[in-house]
Amino acid sequence: MSTPLADVYVPQSVAPSEPKTRTKPPARARLQPPEWLREPLLHFIVLGGLLFAVDYWFVRNADDPHVIVVSAEVTRDAIRTFEATRGRKPNAEELEALQRIWLDNEVLYREGLALGVDKGDTAIRERVIFKALSVVDSNVKLSSPDETTLRAWFESHREKYDEPARFDFEEAALSGNATEAAVREFVAVLNSGAPGDAKAGLRVFKARPRPNLLESYGPEFTNALEQAQPGAWLAVQTRDGWRAVRLKAMTPPRPAVFEVLRGPVLHDWRDAEGSAQRTNSVRALAKKYKVEYEKPDSAPTPRAPREDAP
Repeated sequence: MSTPLADVYVPQSVAPSEPKTRTKPPARARLQPPEWLREPLLHFIVLGGLLFAVDYWFVRNADDPHVIVVSAEVTRDAIRTFEATRGRKPNAEELEALQRIWLDNEVLYREGLALGVDKGDTAIRERVIFKALSVVDSNVKLSSPDETTLRAWFESHREKYDEPARFDFEEAALSGNATEAAVREFVAVLNSGAPGDAKAGLRVFKARPRPNLLESYGPEFTNALEQAQPGAWLAVQTRDGWRAVRLKAMTPPRPAVFEVLRGPVLHDWRDAEGSAQRTNSVRALAKKYKVEYEKPDSAPTPRAPREDAP
């Protein structure tokens, strides 16, 4: 096949003088970019700009190490754990306390990583937190309180040392129909002297302290038992429904004596003071971070954490 004459480049030195014709440059020459586009410096500038843009995008989208997100999953786990132990959902204040515990641990974990205490510990979160807390503990300095300070602390924590009222009682829970009317009718039968124990499951309790009754049954049950006459059955509503209850005996509360308990009180004061210093140290570290909360569905709204929160 012959090459078209229009695409042939004829050097001027060997071109015939007559007739003088104008020829086109070859196709390859027409497709070459301008000289300035072939400059190495331009290539370097463009490549550098691309690398900078990619690096900026990754940095911008990476997790900020100074931001702690209390995720929705963390909150859901806290709610599930609380429900499993208490039988109900936490309120806003209780949820805040649970989230605060997780947040304190997360701060300790990150500070432990920053201190390098994870070396030799294959990313085990609990051990890193423990090591970081050990560093915090090394800075705890306890002084000896004077008598006035210790006695004031004792008075403000009397519920820990006073002997509470204790109750001996029996509880009959009707099987099947345990409505208020059915329980009251059953109580009337029991108080009349007729046998009725076969209708219910009878449980006997000895020396149950008042705080335990409040936690297990609620204030309505506890107040009713305090005002009951020993030996008489009464219908009382509890968190689990209506019950037939009979008080057997009650031991009144006894106030604690500071002079008798001074040693244990001093020990407890030191524990509380050390715990407060550790908490303050962790909260001071937490100020380095921005805390964000994700709200899961149907969760109570937690209050914003206070800087002086325990």
